[in-house]
Amino acid sequence: EVQLVESGGGLVQAGGSLRLSCETSGFFFDDYTIGWFRQAPGKEREGISCFSNGGSTAEYAESVKGRFTISKDNSKKTSYLQMNNLKVEDTATYYCARAKWYGRDCKWYGGLDYWGKGTLVTVSS
Repeated sequence: EVQLVESGGGLVQAGGSLRLSCETSGFFFDDYTIGWFRQAPGKEREGISCFSNGGSTAEYAESVKGRFTISKDNSKKTSYLQMNNLKVEDTATYYCARAKWYGRDCKWYGGLDYWGKGTLVTVSS
């Protein structure tokens, strides 16, 4: 059974940091790529970070560029999202999703078929 489980969310003050994890199981991790999305209340879900070019290029939405860093540990089948200098507008539920590929800025993807249930990040002022 394919599973993606996010963790690491919580309440943090503006300027603080969190590291999200997406632990996966039930599939061969190297055959897919994990992207990160978020959805704030009343807003559409947006892709914020992923790997493109077969996993060699880290991509970021403009809103998080320079503050967030995506990484992965293939041996642990886990993707990470390090979030620094958090802003109130980063408040959202964060999701990871499995896809065959992601394109530039994570706006395009193919074979996206599984999502985690999300982890809530709340940034207070």
